[in-house]
Amino acid sequence: MPSLPNGRVIFNSVPEGYPIPGETTVYDTSQTIDLDNTALDGGFLMKTLEVSVDPYMRGRMRDPSIKSYASPFIIGESISGYGVAVVLRSEHPEVKKGDLISGMMSSSGFVINSALPTGSTGYQNYNICKTLDSWLAKFENPHNLPLSTFIGVLGMPGKTAFMGWKEHSHAKKGETAFVSTGAGPVGSLVVQLAKMDGLKVIGSAGSEEKLKFMKECGADVVFNYKTSKVADVLKKEGPIDIYWDNVAGETLEAALDAANINARFIECGAIGDYNSGKGVPVRNISRVFEKSISLNGFIQYRLEPKYLAEFYKTVPPLVASGKIKHREQVFEGLETVGDVILAVQKGQNTAKAVVHIADV
Repeated sequence: MPSLPNGRVIFNSVPEGYPIPGETTVYDTSQTIDLDNTALDGGFLMKTLEVSVDPYMRGRMRDPSIKSYASPFIIGESISGYGVAVVLRSEHPEVKKGDLISGMMSSSGFVINSALPTGSTGYQNYNICKTLDSWLAKFENPHNLPLSTFIGVLGMPGKTAFMGWKEHSHAKKGETAFVSTGAGPVGSLVVQLAKMDGLKVIGSAGSEEKLKFMKECGADVVFNYKTSKVADVLKKEGPIDIYWDNVAGETLEAALDAANINARFIECGAIGDYNSGKGVPVRNISRVFEKSISLNGFIQYRLEPKYLAEFYKTVPPLVASGKIKHREQVFEGLETVGDVILAVQKGQNTAKAVVHIADV
């Protein structure tokens, strides 16, 4: 077979404020690959099928000197993130042609194969990997679910919701929970987990379509944070015992004011801060000690050893049966990734952002 273009999404510059498609990231087709003859050196060749665009990716668009829990993207190299792929060829003893692979499509830092040269894998049409590990693994699909499910409700976002809730909510029937971005891939599952535990759930989102989805997920009270004041809604519907925070800023301030004694705050994200360049101050942090609030931050992968087996036992059957609801917004082709990243940062996506690359 002649060499084919190996399209990839390259990190081109560190943005100030929102990432700019075609400037922050660039779609490049200059690299080629011979699928039949490219050396595998004991590894395996994968064709990328689906990739995920998630809010945390903005934090990786930074100068490498700035430290964080996730490694920075490297200028001139493919960006990376969660994806699904199928194996085309293999010299690896545990991997065969046709195996499905999911996990972090990357090769350094917050990644999978540190032995691979940086930039050898990422958001590309084709990737060669050397090993399987906790970041990249084979998976089965016994319920015949769409493969994109494994980077959504059964991937990192679903694991984030499930593991963070299990570890930090200490939920009691009859309590009240507030979930910001409650229609997103993490928040919508949190809403449903809270309802399973017998809680009253308040959810916020930024469009009528998203409010409708939160209602379908079982939320008791939904509101548009763009047209309603968070503090007013929580004053009426609270006090709150649990706050799942995906946004920080003024919403966190309002939740602190509305918190019950001994409330639990689960700090999952801060998308309200990601593109400001300076963050948003929280001016009433004294509520934490005044109300004996527990404030817990977490990173999903650090909880995997404790909860991964329970997640796979519990969640896939509920998704397959329809008892857990989820939604996806599917975009076509690697060339759309830059636009999708911007849409997610601005909250313009209508559901879990998935980029479809190829069929099996």
